[in-house]
Amino acid sequence: MGEHSAGRAGFMVIAEVLLLGFIGGFLIGLMGIGGGIVLVPLLVYVLHMTQHAAQGTSLLVLLPPIGAGALYLYWKEKSVDLPAGLLCALGMLSGGYAGAFLAVGTNPRYLKEIFGILLMFFAALLWRKTDGARAAAARTTGNDA
Repeated sequence: MGEHSAGRAGFMVIAEVLLLGFIGGFLIGLMGIGGGIVLVPLLVYVLHMTQHAAQGTSLLVLLPPIGAGALYLYWKEKSVDLPAGLLCALGMLSGGYAGAFLAVGTNPRYLKEIFGILLMFFAALLWRKTDGARAAAARTTGNDA
């Protein structure tokens, strides 16, 4: 493989990683999701990282931009509860350490399975909540959902 094609392949990897970051950032800003739900699976399946590497990389990726990017716009709109956010951040700091301590020693296969089960569990909770909201709206308007 010549230098030119190696440089082109390197550029494509850089472009792919930047695109993954953009998608993650867009979804964080749009819906408040990204790291675990979007970025980790993309890192595993698109960049072929191990589950451990994807989770660790996701933590690194999210550290600077979340504090500066999307938060700024929510702060401007007065849509941030500072005391709740700081307390939750303190809990996440200690919980993140404890969770990472367990994850690092877990077999990658089991870690993927646990990750998938949690995603399905939270998806089911959200799905159930939207179904309940639809039913409540139908009762209020007298229409069937």
